[in-house]
Amino acid sequence: MYSVVSHLYSRPQRQKKPSHKSRRQDLSCPSRLIGYIRNRFNKDKGGSGEDDVDDLNLHVVRYRPEELDKLAKTTKFTRKEIQLIYRGFKQECPTGLVDEDSFKDIFAQFFPQGDATQYAHYVFNTLKHNSSGQISFEEFLGILSKVSRGTIQEKLQWIFGLYDLNKDGLITKTEMLDVVTSIYEMLGHHTEPQVEENSAREHVEKIFHQIDLNHDGVVTIDELVEWCCRDERILQSLEMLDTVL
Repeated sequence: MYSVVSHLYSRPQRQKKPSHKSRRQDLSCPSRLIGYIRNRFNKDKGGSGEDDVDDLNLHVVRYRPEELDKLAKTTKFTRKEIQLIYRGFKQECPTGLVDEDSFKDIFAQFFPQGDATQYAHYVFNTLKHNSSGQISFEEFLGILSKVSRGTIQEKLQWIFGLYDLNKDGLITKTEMLDVVTSIYEMLGHHTEPQVEENSAREHVEKIFHQIDLNHDGVVTIDELVEWCCRDERILQSLEMLDTVL
């Protein structure tokens, strides 16, 4: 699973100079996501930001988020950072809520070289915690806080939830293969190293038994944590997102 976790949390590899055919895309998933967030959320950074504070405290948007002070207490972001994130969130989701189709459209913007539809679906399911099929600003901010600045345990909990597709507390080889395949489809054919058609299946076959310590055919959160904590490269990769803005 190291290369999968690396796609999610590792430093981007050095980019090659663009050829006349295409510019190779070799940034990891979080690097592109964070770059997109930074670009969108800081687009109007020169402003005072007071309007955003008013939006949060006076509830003038259609969806009424919690007060700024409460969000600062319940997440690992400062008031100013929440203000910037909220500004970008409003640009993408003016109503204060995002549904799955909109979420997929956002993913498609920073992974244009592949098909991010299925992976975006899996990520969206880790974010929403109700039956409405929509994500609120508070839910988005809470997950972003844990994934970017949470503890190793919190980050691994999110990764485990991403792979545990049926939410039964166990990851099967089929579930792992489904998610890994969606990552490879999202990265497309212009990545470094290039993705071969059978790479996903071969990768899962190679490492699943390493994580499944008792060889019972499923991976538990404890097994995932133990396996990741034995590899210093993964731990270093998980530390990469401690600063988002």
